[in-house]
Amino acid sequence: MATRGRLILAGAVVASVTAYMAYVGGSADWQYYLTVDECAARGQTLLGSRIRVNGNVAPGTLHVDADRTQARFQLLGSAGNLPARCGGPIPDNLVENMAVVVEGRLDDHGVLQGHKLLTRCASKYETRAAASATGSASATGSASATGSASAARAQTAARAPETVR
Repeated sequence: MATRGRLILAGAVVASVTAYMAYVGGSADWQYYLTVDECAARGQTLLGSRIRVNGNVAPGTLHVDADRTQARFQLLGSAGNLPARCGGPIPDNLVENMAVVVEGRLDDHGVLQGHKLLTRCASKYETRAAASATGSASATGSASATGSASAARAQTAARAPETVR
């Protein structure tokens, strides 16, 4: 009888923990990120909630501490801006006009207090032809200077753009 009671108790504990984890996971917002404008529209309802906000770093607003553990900037939206303050390691490639996703909480003053900052590297997805435009332009220029412009066009057309990874 004691073994059966222990099994029932263990099953109840496992079921309780599973139900709690399902509740915690289900109560979080399942949307990957909000835009700056969506965040502004839902402002009061998002206070204190964990959110992710996507936007571009506004020109002239980026301030990164010398030790790269804090950054302050404005996220651009189509209708307005959202002030953001991020702590933790700041990516080396963070620059103005860059698309970023800030993960954190919206405080009572309407500032997004981020603990994680994700950046995208647009050059990672450029084609090699676009990335080396200066190199191919000088090669095309020298070929057409010698009178073989059609050969240069054929060489450029034969080169299919490749994705840089």
